[in-house]
Amino acid sequence: MVFEITVLCRTNADHRRSVLACLVKGVYSAERDRQEQREGSQALAPPWWESFHFKLLRPLVDDADLSIFGAIYEYEPPSSHYNDSIEQSPRYVIAFRGTLKKRATVVRDFWLNFRIFRYKLHRTSRFKTGMQAVQDKVVSVGDSNVWLAGHSLGAAMAMLAGRAMAKTGIFLESFLFNPPFVSVPVPIERIKNRTLKHWIRFADSVITAALALALEPKNLNQGNVSEDPFAALSPWLPCLFVNPGDLICSEYIGYFEHRREMEEIGAECIEKIATQHSFRGLVKTFRGLLKRLVGKDSEAAEPFHLIPSANLTVNQTPTEDCKNAHDLHQWWRPDLDLHSKLYRYQ
Repeated sequence: MVFEITVLCRTNADHRRSVLACLVKGVYSAERDRQEQREGSQALAPPWWESFHFKLLRPLVDDADLSIFGAIYEYEPPSSHYNDSIEQSPRYVIAFRGTLKKRATVVRDFWLNFRIFRYKLHRTSRFKTGMQAVQDKVVSVGDSNVWLAGHSLGAAMAMLAGRAMAKTGIFLESFLFNPPFVSVPVPIERIKNRTLKHWIRFADSVITAALALALEPKNLNQGNVSEDPFAALSPWLPCLFVNPGDLICSEYIGYFEHRREMEEIGAECIEKIATQHSFRGLVKTFRGLLKRLVGKDSEAAEPFHLIPSANLTVNQTPTEDCKNAHDLHQWWRPDLDLHSKLYRYQ
């Protein structure tokens, strides 16, 4: 560990970020321990949660490859801090790891990454196992006592689970490290020319909104919470942690900032429609319409990565390459150049 935190405090942003990242790291390490057959005193994973007074309640196991992809942790603060800690901290954290490039897991993990880009992660057995764990824990202990966390593929899992709960009016504290943004093949955020970047985003918004209205006329009712499911998600404020050097997640920076720019030029009506759709998703919607015309069943493609509100934290600390910009270890360091901004969907 780079530094020591003895008590997890709900109100301290640095504590939350660092501890939640370490708990996710614990899931990675638990799976490595399983593969290397390290048990008892030989196991390397327990310090990642025991250092912060958490205990592993149970691992979440994928029924396809038997790998540990998640964990349910229970917080057990020291007796000297018990009363204050219980009030200011989660009782349970459900954490999900990302892709583990080991022989026993790499095939399954990359297949799941492919399902993310196909908007079909919700149909996988791994997600269903994780979702059931979230629902069961919320029912048994209450939503205010459960936090979600994940990195990369695991962040996509946590986002999808949190989004599903938000649809039912339950808004879980969520910490998503390097969550995949899958709408565009090359992040527009990587373009250096600010003016060019703005006009590319503007054109994309206009085209996306036009296609959305053509394919789904009900979008004319956007903004009305009772009729707009996207607006109904707006009270959920997941914490997103992204790095501009990471091709996988950096587009979230432009995704949220572009809304403000569109409001400034009076084009918020266009953006309210465009922000909840992706071009890839609309293409899949069009294909679904064609299938239904010939009598085939087709499931609507919902871009789970598009969310109305978020607390976005950007790590501006220079990184060597895209790999380092995507690594989990950056998020428990104390010497980061972080910039946070709250975006609320209106």
